[in-house]
Amino acid sequence: MTERVGAYAPGSIGNVGPGFDILGMAIAGRGDTVIIERRAELGVIIKDAGHADLPTDPELHTAAIAAMEVIKRAGAQDEVGIELTVRKGLSLTAGQGGSAASAVAAAVATNGLLHNPLWPTGLVGACLVAEERVSGRCIDNVAASLLGGLVLVRSERPLEIVKLPVPPNLRMVLALPDYQLETAVGRTCIPDSVPLGIAMHQAAQVGALVAACYQRDLGLLGRAIDDRIAEPSRAHLLPGFREAKAAALAAGALGVSVSGSGPTAFALAHSETSGESIAEAMANAYRRAGFDCATRVTHVDHLGARLVPEASVVSQET
Repeated sequence: MTERVGAYAPGSIGNVGPGFDILGMAIAGRGDTVIIERRAELGVIIKDAGHADLPTDPELHTAAIAAMEVIKRAGAQDEVGIELTVRKGLSLTAGQGGSAASAVAAAVATNGLLHNPLWPTGLVGACLVAEERVSGRCIDNVAASLLGGLVLVRSERPLEIVKLPVPPNLRMVLALPDYQLETAVGRTCIPDSVPLGIAMHQAAQVGALVAACYQRDLGLLGRAIDDRIAEPSRAHLLPGFREAKAAALAAGALGVSVSGSGPTAFALAHSETSGESIAEAMANAYRRAGFDCATRVTHVDHLGARLVPEASVVSQET
């Protein structure tokens, strides 16, 4: 009988520009790890919530809810009790899929403890229950963190997720200014309807992004990062973003937008060297706007969530 399982899930970029709630990209490096241990009593308890600001009530913690949902879907709620230890590698409310990563890591670890009764679609569903209850239904982040790579959610009901090829030279720059934005707050800014011309433009950019991936055309990929729905609606909540975007483009970025609800901004680059120059330009722009800014240059995580030894914990981003 398996007694202890750990799983890691990478952070992610939600929306990836024009793909509001339908495009997500897993990002290498930072991520969350959840360790699941079997206990004699039924139910789920939290041994370590992962951060002082996160709840210890399992009914309110994303990872615990996802774990409970996996147990329920596996029909094991009258057989299994577990406790969770969460190791946060992703900052809270940073727009890098931290809530989704915790849910995904918990779901994968719990599924592993139960000898993998659920397929990926079942794990996505379990994580969506957790996300919807805590921070909002972010299927783009969940799918990317679970499956890895760049994903397109073609349909939620029935669930169909398409993994897109990623140009091999693509690098991402993440710039996190020193302030927070709750996902729920960011979602309140999204309009219920948009003019037909904007809808057509947005659809064209998603199509162009998919074409760019298959053609390995980084230039087209960058031009397709042109969001005219979420980004302009949220920009007033993101001081310094407009300046950082302009600085990144001037430094050679292929495209720039907001990661999820923000405040993290992301830029596409064609190389590590270019990415470093773009990161410096974005950090300087945020500092001129009055905010410290942490940056990193990274690439796509193609593996997604995976079982790991307990020691494989990614340190928290500052």
